[in-house]
Amino acid sequence: MTDRDDHMAAPSQSSPSSPAQAHDADQPGLKRVMGPGLLLLFIIGDILGTGIYALTGQVAGEVGGAAWLPFAIAFVVAAITACSYLELVTKYPQAAGAALYVHKAFRLHIVSFLVCFTVMCSGITSASAASRAFAANLAAGFGLDVGNGVILAIALGFMLLVLAVNLRGVGESVKINVVLTSIELSGLLLVILLSMWFIAGGNADFSRVVAFETAADKSVFLAVSTATSLAFFAMVGFEDSVNMAEETRDPARIFPRIMLTGLGITGVIYVLVSICAVAVVPVGTLAESETPLATVVQTATPGFPIADLLPFISMFAVANSALINMLMASRLLYGMGKQGVLPAFLSKVNPRRRTPEASILFTTVIAMGLITFVSLDPESPVVSLLGGTTSLLLLAVFAAVNVSVLVLRKDQSATEHFNAGRVLPVLGVITCLYLVLPWSSGRPAGQYQIAGVLLAIGLVLWLVTWLARRRESAGR
Repeated sequence: MTDRDDHMAAPSQSSPSSPAQAHDADQPGLKRVMGPGLLLLFIIGDILGTGIYALTGQVAGEVGGAAWLPFAIAFVVAAITACSYLELVTKYPQAAGAALYVHKAFRLHIVSFLVCFTVMCSGITSASAASRAFAANLAAGFGLDVGNGVILAIALGFMLLVLAVNLRGVGESVKINVVLTSIELSGLLLVILLSMWFIAGGNADFSRVVAFETAADKSVFLAVSTATSLAFFAMVGFEDSVNMAEETRDPARIFPRIMLTGLGITGVIYVLVSICAVAVVPVGTLAESETPLATVVQTATPGFPIADLLPFISMFAVANSALINMLMASRLLYGMGKQGVLPAFLSKVNPRRRTPEASILFTTVIAMGLITFVSLDPESPVVSLLGGTTSLLLLAVFAAVNVSVLVLRKDQSATEHFNAGRVLPVLGVITCLYLVLPWSSGRPAGQYQIAGVLLAIGLVLWLVTWLARRRESAGR
């Protein structure tokens, strides 16, 4: 068996006696429960959440009052790449997303494996950041003065709750997503409305909104790049939806308009929230807060009871991010196990609940280990570090997806599908790589270190999988 292993491309290309196909025949399919409404809420709920609720202050700390600009640039970069995802998901409406697309484009087992593992890690780092933010907001909401160890314990307990929901079933998960999305959306609208009331009263300082304040060692251009690299974490989530393609009704028809609609709604909300936040709260105060939007509401309406509720709204918002990201990570592993790129046990489906239970357990264990590891240093900016690592991993994957779109244009076997054109994928490659490279993105070294360790683990797992399959082939 070589790296260029056509047997592992897809079950439909396997030989009649292949293990992948035989395994698929014994397993029930995933349940199609998502229509346009649920898919839109899934996308909005996944994009909204940890990024805007927890990282607005850090973005403002990089560029000053012009915090809206990195969010706007991140939206444009995300929209460009979303078009490439739309072409591929309507062409290949299957679970596994980016890993499947790269595998079809290049037929290199190691590349497919690493893309799969990278996307999975991005979901896990995102969920881990969300769990930490959940714990911080819970402590703030109840007024608890607790240390790092208690916050860590709350975060780990929360991940066990997410595990229970995911094992229960996708129908229950997306219904919970509807509730949590409604709560987090109401929280952001609340921030906008209360800030506008404050602004209308003549109390805001709009001069801050166009003021760039950067560190002494950074130019404005590099500071915007650094802030955009971090703000991109707030825009990720649209790509998670393609991993739910096998649980969506008529995905080729509904995905294009629903994904672009979801991106547009969240992009407008992010820009409005960032403008309002900076106009209401001085940048220094915003950057130092672990719960920046709660600080905005408390400043805009001091003494108003709703300010006390915002930490809880933020808590529900980041909970939704964690739930959706763990859904994505488990479905991705299920899809690649089904394709034969990862061990077959990961595609095991509970016959009663019809959920990929092995993949759910596997991803949860990794998430809990990662949360524990990055929380060992109480001075570490855990949420921003994990959020930045998430965007780093995903931007690298997005570059690969944009290349795959161009490579797969030669495949004419698919039925009618969305077409991203030729210019957008090229722009997608350039912009994504720009925000990945250390000398252009301005990312801290810690993000590359975490990503490097995770990818090293991936390489070890790839080698184990490759050797196991080679031994299996030799024994036939």
